[in-house]
Amino acid sequence: MLSGEKILITGPAGQIAYPLTEYLARDNEVWGIARFSNAEDRKRVDALGVTTRAVDLGAGTFDDLPEDFTYVLHLATFQGPGLDYDEALRVNAEGTGLLLQHCRRAKAALVMSTASVLKPHPDPMHVFHESDPLGDANVSHAPTYSVSKTAEEAVSRYCARAFDLPVVIARMNASYGPRGGLPTMHLDAVLAGQPIVTRWDPCMYSPIHQDDINSQTAALLDAASTPATVVNWGGDEPVSVQEWAAHMADLSGLPAEVVVREQPGTLRGQVQDTARRAAITGPCAVGWRAGLADVHAARRGDSA
Repeated sequence: MLSGEKILITGPAGQIAYPLTEYLARDNEVWGIARFSNAEDRKRVDALGVTTRAVDLGAGTFDDLPEDFTYVLHLATFQGPGLDYDEALRVNAEGTGLLLQHCRRAKAALVMSTASVLKPHPDPMHVFHESDPLGDANVSHAPTYSVSKTAEEAVSRYCARAFDLPVVIARMNASYGPRGGLPTMHLDAVLAGQPIVTRWDPCMYSPIHQDDINSQTAALLDAASTPATVVNWGGDEPVSVQEWAAHMADLSGLPAEVVVREQPGTLRGQVQDTARRAAITGPCAVGWRAGLADVHAARRGDSA
């Protein structure tokens, strides 16, 4: 548990960041920065007791932001649907460097990366280690994402060494919880009587529930180092979209049709080796079946 710290979180209204912000704001002074183009998002974050500022990371203008944060959680990212690589690099790479420069006096910084930085492997069951080759996993809905997040990792590694700032780069896999994530989106499709659309058969992931993300954050910050620590941040149980769809059908009593639309050039699977993360955080507390049951119960409550 983190307690009594002054924590900066970027993108605090996001799917992962909002519940993490809520979790940390109970016992810490939390600040949140984002562009906040949606005023309602800022109101929701403000309501948590968080101090917010509207900031464009890529601009690097932090005049209204203190420099005395003890921890930095950099979760904001640019995932634009277009082919604007300049903007993606400005925000994801340059923005990360400018942020870490501003916060270089912190005890540690966690930079959230993604399994999408990995070079696709032809075997869907391949287990990716942190040292595996990087490459462009060209996802059609966010073509600039993989390249710009790889650049973000490089900038973060530089900042750790240049500023003597302990950094941990955490490669997130399929996060999910009641507020969203890929498995949650698929459950919503089942509940709406729509098919689940995926890229491959099987399409493998290492899903991790929001509760585990929240509880593991402090330990990951403790593992930050100079040079930077790189760690896979996924769940302990590999599972395919096809498997979790079948479980969703069992939970809901509704059919769960899976439609495969292949996307050449994308990751055939995203099974992570989580030994390094487990040595830092211990095992995950929420298995994927129990996690999906939790999300289903929340959805059922939403519609009640």
